[in-house]
Amino acid sequence: MTDDHAPADPPLGPTSLTWRYFADTRMLLVGPRAAVLQNMLPALGQGVQDHSVFFAETFARLRRSVGPIMDTVYGGPRAAETGRRVRDYHRDIKGTMPDGSRYHALDPETYYWAHATFVDHLMYGIDTFVRPLTDADRRRIYAESRTWFRMYGVSDRAMPEDWEAFQAYWKRMLDEVVVPHRTARYGVGYVTKGLPAPRRVPRALWRRVSPPLNAVARFITVGGMPPRTRELLGLPWSAADERRYRRFAAAVRRLDPLWPLLPDAVRYFPHARRAFARDGRPRVR
Repeated sequence: MTDDHAPADPPLGPTSLTWRYFADTRMLLVGPRAAVLQNMLPALGQGVQDHSVFFAETFARLRRSVGPIMDTVYGGPRAAETGRRVRDYHRDIKGTMPDGSRYHALDPETYYWAHATFVDHLMYGIDTFVRPLTDADRRRIYAESRTWFRMYGVSDRAMPEDWEAFQAYWKRMLDEVVVPHRTARYGVGYVTKGLPAPRRVPRALWRRVSPPLNAVARFITVGGMPPRTRELLGLPWSAADERRYRRFAAAVRRLDPLWPLLPDAVRYFPHARRAFARDGRPRVR
């Protein structure tokens, strides 16, 4: 039974932590954590394998997916309209799993898992590369994420009621549900094989510049994954790697006081800058 006196989930806007940080360019340092985790859910990974251009245009697919999500978060008066449009992109993504069972992208459990990975990505990114999150911060971001999810117009029956329930949900998903699906393994294949050469870059030039790029991509990708999923995907990561990653994250956090001195074009993606111009800048810390 719903408590009629329970406080409403907070809106997204200038007073929300989600607005302040979701389009912060430092979130790029998390790497493809959310995308890889999404594809480790069997039904979601199968849907991407069967219906997406992910294998032919991996990075293009990621760019096309993230933009509409940001437009939902920063959509203001049109956020729900944008969210429903994002939902409708998935109406025809359905099919059969290898065991003969059926899947559909709009199944509430499947759709919520995709959303949950963005919530995790946001909290992990802030806590690792911006500033330590307090328990109150986490509760606030989670409450805001409930508002965000409802913008898609998908059943919220799979959405945990509160932050404690989300923590239990997240642990169960990582411990018992996610698998090293082919789509997820392909998505991190460059960790061992190297990044694919861009079409317009001469091969000779790519051979010279790719080694440091591959090293950075590996470091960010593997470092940003939960330990359990590193094991499932067979991603190499040593104790020395972990120490380097922690030192790197600490160095980035120490730069946070200087971050506001940079121009918005460096600090935020365009989706956020348009929202700030329309509705005002974030007024929270």
